[in-house]
Amino acid sequence: MRTSGRKVYVSNFLSPVAPNYDKSCWFDEKHKLGMDFPNLPYLEDGDRKIVQSNAIMRYIARKHNLCGESDDEKVRVDILENQAMDFRNGFVTLCYADFDKMKPGYTERLPGTLKQFSEFLGTRKWFAGDKITFVDFIMYELLDQHIMFDSKCLDDFKNLQELVDRFEALEKIAAYMKSSLFIKTPVNNKMAKWGNKKE
Repeated sequence: MRTSGRKVYVSNFLSPVAPNYDKSCWFDEKHKLGMDFPNLPYLEDGDRKIVQSNAIMRYIARKHNLCGESDDEKVRVDILENQAMDFRNGFVTLCYADFDKMKPGYTERLPGTLKQFSEFLGTRKWFAGDKITFVDFIMYELLDQHIMFDSKCLDDFKNLQELVDRFEALEKIAAYMKSSLFIKTPVNNKMAKWGNKKE
């Protein structure tokens, strides 16, 4: 499998299930790859060429049984995937718009948002149940970025912090995060007002 781009959660997701992936120069190849919608990141798996982060995530998840097993688990995955997208979109708006003006309001609302995720997780090991699913990768990235944004944001949400710790302790994730392939920062494009620099 092959992917290009710097989407952290796709890289995190690939690390335990498809370790043989690499980056290449995008602009030299973009229009030569026969993709319907040339975009980053992209994944090649045999004759399939897949673009869009969420499509890549779901494709890999289906191949590796990471979409939930029971109907109830699959429903939880579907719900959380969309709720996480709303969470991401709100954070992206903050990071790319008038950051200094919007930060106080976002910070004030953040505990309420995190409380909803905490209650949804409850006492489960992972968001869908006992087995990890692809939405745990998405939520890990979002929670990790919010810890960078506010280091104390999970202090009142023990189960979310435990999920972050549990994710980072996964054998292949831990090895990946120690490797040269792992990119902790920047988490946003250079045009962003926050998270746009390597630290």
